[in-house]
Order: sequence, then C-alpha cells, then structure tokens
Amino acid sequence: MSTDYQQAREALGVSLRELRFSAPGGRLTGTQLAQRLGAGWTKSKISKVENGKQTLEPEELQQWTNATGQPEAYDGLLAQLRGFNSHIRSWRRQLAAGHRPVQQAIAAEYERSAVVHGFESVTVPGILQTADYARSIFTRYAELQRSRRDTEDAVRARLRRQEMLYDSGKRFKILVGETALRSLICSPSALAAQLDRLAGIIGIDTVQLGVIPFSASLKIPPVGGFWIHDERLVTVETWHAELWIDDAASIATYLRTWNTLRESAVYGADAQNVINAARRALSSR
Repeated sequence: MSTDYQQAREALGVSLRELRFSAPGGRLTGTQLAQRLGAGWTKSKISKVENGKQTLEPEELQQWTNATGQPEAYDGLLAQLRGFNSHIRSWRRQLAAGHRPVQQAIAAEYERSAVVHGFESVTVPGILQTADYARSIFTRYAELQRSRRDTEDAVRARLRRQEMLYDSGKRFKILVGETALRSLICSPSALAAQLDRLAGIIGIDTVQLGVIPFSASLKIPPVGGFWIHDERLVTVETWHAELWIDDAASIATYLRTWNTLRESAVYGADAQNVINAARRALSSR
C-alpha cells in the first residue's frame, strides 16, 4: 500500500473524527457513535476508521455523517474517499457487476496509450491470450473471488482489446517469464494453442515480445506482473485489488524495473526457441 494512499486514508479519518467531536448537542464518544450507527458498528471499528486503518464504503460514510448530525458533509467526504480509492480498486467492488466491465475499463486505458510496457511472470498476458486460455483464467478467478460468472462476455471483451495489437499508431513492449509458457492454468490442449499464438505474435511490427528463459541471468527476481501506459499510469494486480499508480516517482521505478528485466529477455528467433521448447515439452507429457 503506498504512503500517499495511507496518508489520504488517515486524513479522511481525521475529518470523520472531527465530525464526531463537533456533533450538534456535544461531542460523541466512540461508543455513543457506534450505538447511533447500529448493527455492525463497534467502538473498535470507529477507532480503526478514525486512525486510517479501515476504509468506509460510501453508504457507511453517509451513515456516519447522518449519525453525527452533519449530513451536509457527505458530498465533500465522498469526493475525498473516491479520490484515493480510485488508486486501489478492490476486486470485490470491481467484480460486483462481473468481469466484462473490468475488461472494458482497462481497454479504455489501452485506447489512450501509444506505448505500453508489460510484464507477466507466470501467466500469458491478457492482450495475447487465446479464447480458451482466457476462458480458463476467468473461470478460475470467478471461483476465487466469488464473483459473477459472465465468462463469455469477459472473453469477448478481452479478445476485442487485442485488435489494438494491429494499430500502427501503438507499440507494445511485452516481457513474459518462461514459467508462463509452462504453467497449466488451462488444459494442455488450450496451452498448446496458446503457445502457437505466442509464436505467431513474434514478427508483428507493433509488438516486441521478449521471453525471460529459466536459464537467464537475473539482476532482480521476476515477481508480480505490471503494465505501464505511456509513463502516466501503472496497473498492478494483487489478490485483493488492482492498483492504479499515477505518481511520477513510482512510475519511474516500474520503468527501471521493466528495463532491468528486459536485460534478461531474449527476442526473435531466440524467443521462438524458448516457446518451441515449451511446446515440445507439453507434447511429451
């Protein structure tokens, strides 16, 4: 979690504490406010919110302003909440309407971008996935997140995004770890088709696809994936949320990370050889 995010959450907590202190009729204790708020509220939760250790949902924020007798404060606090929540987009909230809207939101960022740098260590990047591979990914994540199963709509949305690979005004610089070529997140037949798809990507003038082989010398460990859009936005997926990072210093760090990882990658015929080796190993199973 970024320092800027935590500072913003703590600032919101201070604003909420001030509402409790300035309630019409006199200052409320944490216990008194929890009693006014009703079920699900405790003195402990009040303390966590005010100290920036827990974030309220918009409806809870409205309950707080009403319970402290200052409903007019809601709009300003909601804007404050949305300002920092936009940077940490929980999967629970994002997937409430299914996976397709998430795909559409990130597609809009690809539309805005002229140059996209990407890195994935253990899965094939979404923008290079076949339908069957993507279908397996969405199915497994719907199970994990207990989210709405709109798998086919999500697959179609992901495949539509791939049309941008052939836009002459865009450039995609993508790094993939060899682990992604061998991980059976899908059926062997689906992975075989996916590897064929990756092999076919090499040589497209808008895409620079690099593979980091198991045998490569590494300056840093290739851990979680990330995507950089025109040096204005970085997106990073975690198990609980998707991070949208837009401060210049952090973006610069991710660019340095990408460039360092690139030094371990192979391209062109050498990348083809790594993909083909993974394909042969799959066929021998």
